[in-house]
Amino acid sequence: MADYDLTLSRDAIPALLDQPAALGKLVEVILNQVLEAQMRDHLGAERYERCQEREGYRNGYRDRQLSTRVGSLVLRVPQTRDGSFSTDIFERYRRSEQAFVVGLMEMVVNGVSTRKVTRITEGLCGTSFSKSTVSRLTKALNEPVAGFLNRRLDAAYPFIIVDALFTKVRTDKSVVSKALLIASGIRADGYREILGLSIGDSESFATWNEFFRGLKARGLHGVDVAVSDNHSGLREAIAKQFVGATWQRCQFHVMKNLLDHAPKKERENVTAAARLIFLATDRKEAERRYAEFMARFAETAPKSCVCLEGAFEDMFAILPLPEKYRRRLRTSNMQERLNEEIRRREKVIRIFPNDAAAIRMVGALLSEQNDEWLSRAYFDMTEYFEWKATTVAKPAAVKRDRRAA
Repeated sequence: MADYDLTLSRDAIPALLDQPAALGKLVEVILNQVLEAQMRDHLGAERYERCQEREGYRNGYRDRQLSTRVGSLVLRVPQTRDGSFSTDIFERYRRSEQAFVVGLMEMVVNGVSTRKVTRITEGLCGTSFSKSTVSRLTKALNEPVAGFLNRRLDAAYPFIIVDALFTKVRTDKSVVSKALLIASGIRADGYREILGLSIGDSESFATWNEFFRGLKARGLHGVDVAVSDNHSGLREAIAKQFVGATWQRCQFHVMKNLLDHAPKKERENVTAAARLIFLATDRKEAERRYAEFMARFAETAPKSCVCLEGAFEDMFAILPLPEKYRRRLRTSNMQERLNEEIRRREKVIRIFPNDAAAIRMVGALLSEQNDEWLSRAYFDMTEYFEWKATTVAKPAAVKRDRRAA
């Protein structure tokens, strides 16, 4: 691929920087220069240059609008007389944005969109798109998303974090709530990966069990610790599919449960006292702070005390691990941040037109997040494997109940 020499005139810089959307205008200038360079490469000649190597002639420009994270850009796309020039710039912007726009378009052509969605779609795409256009675009996106979600998982993943969020999907003539199941893992080399995504009618044992079976069929192995909330179906499926693994109950979810059961006037105090327990550096200190919590709130927040009593053992399952691993594995916050990004897009769509649209948009977003995660290590795993090799008291394994057995 050719290298492009991009220039920006001295006079243009102050004008660009004075505008509120300065970054967008700067990108617009650069991309228009890239288009000119691509046209030169395509024709084999500069503008007005006569030479034997020339392979065609220019035929003016057409304006195209490109919606990006830095604003809406107007690009002047060069044309040739024979129509042979094409550019892939419009295909290069982030796949999750493509999936997001296509999801909106699907809603419009299927007649299930709100006025807000229709207005946004027309602003991004114009009004001249059809079902066949949407079909072509979805086909182009489905393949790479499916490739990511079905890839082999050949590495060992000592730590996995799983969570679900619910979204609305149109099914036939009704709208139903469906569970998006998402799993992430931390490999033996310390890098994070998003392992998989599935959509189900509920967050049941059967749904989670099938999801984990699919991950294992793709190669998932070596799981030592699984972090999740206390959903019974999820916990049961973890116990069945990852025999011998430690289950860590997410402390963030425990905190939410404590506050849900606390009187409003005590919530601030409950938060502070519970946080002290969560941050205990050893079992003895955790038990001391737990006893203080129970004595302090026995009368003013009794339901919170009952909640903490039931959660105490499970939320300290990783306490034997070296401290630097405990800090990040005591909650599913890594997964919660993914959920927040998904929610940001979902708030616009509100109701996915079908299961495929939900998988496409969320899968594209997860694929990009996975690429970012692989750019830097999350853990140095040396200390963990030294600890694992030398410790005698292994973390307590999840107890399988009768249904899981």
